[in-house]
Amino acid sequence: MATPPPPVNLWTVLSESKRIINAHSRHFLALSVLFLLPNSFCIALYPSVSRLITDQQRPRVTPDFKTVILLSIAYLVVVTVFNLLAIGSIAHSIFQGFYGRPVKLMSAVKSSLSSFLPLLATLISVNSIVFGIFFILAFAAFLLKTLIEIIIPGLEISFLVFAVIIAIVVMLKFQVDWILSCVIVVVESVWGLKALKRSKSLTKGMRRVSFSILFFFAATSLPIGWISTTAASIPIEDGRLLTIVFFVLQIVIVSAFQTFIMMYNVAATTVMYMYCKDFHGEVGKYVSLPFDDDDGKPLHHLAYNNV
Repeated sequence: MATPPPPVNLWTVLSESKRIINAHSRHFLALSVLFLLPNSFCIALYPSVSRLITDQQRPRVTPDFKTVILLSIAYLVVVTVFNLLAIGSIAHSIFQGFYGRPVKLMSAVKSSLSSFLPLLATLISVNSIVFGIFFILAFAAFLLKTLIEIIIPGLEISFLVFAVIIAIVVMLKFQVDWILSCVIVVVESVWGLKALKRSKSLTKGMRRVSFSILFFFAATSLPIGWISTTAASIPIEDGRLLTIVFFVLQIVIVSAFQTFIMMYNVAATTVMYMYCKDFHGEVGKYVSLPFDDDDGKPLHHLAYNNV
């Protein structure tokens, strides 16, 4: 009697992601250097540069907000561009590696370029929907808060806290439903609302795993962001070698960890996409992955249905 396949969970997804990345370590290292490292470097450097500009403007009567705004726009553009390029290349490579197909650098780069505009259009669609719903919910939250205070005299409710709680719940719901949207854009060549609807359809029955992936990578990213922000708040003394060394060291460490987390985030989401397709019967029951590891030994892994 055959042993029943194990259920799909966070550990299953992360283990599968690790196998694929280790089987093509040089390939994913090259993609990290091309797309993820510049992105992570900007994320690590931005708080320090922003604080440095702000400190220089404090003695002025009228701060130069133009410089701050231009810096923020430049940061947003650079991070968005490299992030979308990274998603396009890594998702393509993980998808190919999942089936044991050849994983080539040029193919990954072409995928990142061809999927850039569809990914950008999907990102704009997501933000438009989220902002529109938030605006409606903010108005509804204000009315509900006012109604509660009328019904219960003397009870004061913070509108900001009320709105933040609603925003977190709504955002979490969207993130769980749309977690696969970027992978779908890359793999299935659909974008915008179609990718969002497709993601919501695939995550049915797998939302617990989707939530665990979101929670895991959020929990691992928050300490990195806190370290970067805290380090940026430390006073920088001109000419002090120790201060310069600390500044450079924290940039390097934060960039390295951020690159690692982003790599596994995209990989795990792509593997999750394959398991969701398997759960809905869109791929075969068993998928063999005939990789070679670093020692030249063949690796055979089976992707199982969720039970």
